[in-house]
Amino acid sequence: MTFVIKLHPDVGKFLKKLDTDTANRIKSGLRTLENDPYNSKSRSDIKKLKGTKGRHDLYRLRIGNYRAIYSIENNTIWITEIIPREKGYKWL
Repeated sequence: MTFVIKLHPDVGKFLKKLDTDTANRIKSGLRTLENDPYNSKSRSDIKKLKGTKGRHDLYRLRIGNYRAIYSIENNTIWITEIIPREKGYKWL
């Protein structure tokens, strides 16, 4: 099953602010989710986040020093946030 990746508007703005190499690396990492957004593979580190009761399950994809936070609805992956590693998850 192939999934469709959709970005929150703030994520698109964030990617435009980054340098080209970093933005391309993040986009490439997000494309790895299209085939299986649930399980880690050799090139992707995926983890289900805890403490998200009352919401859709959230997942984290590690891409270098950045973390992509996403949820999955049917065949759509919604990228809700991309955060630098040092920012942490206090916003959850």
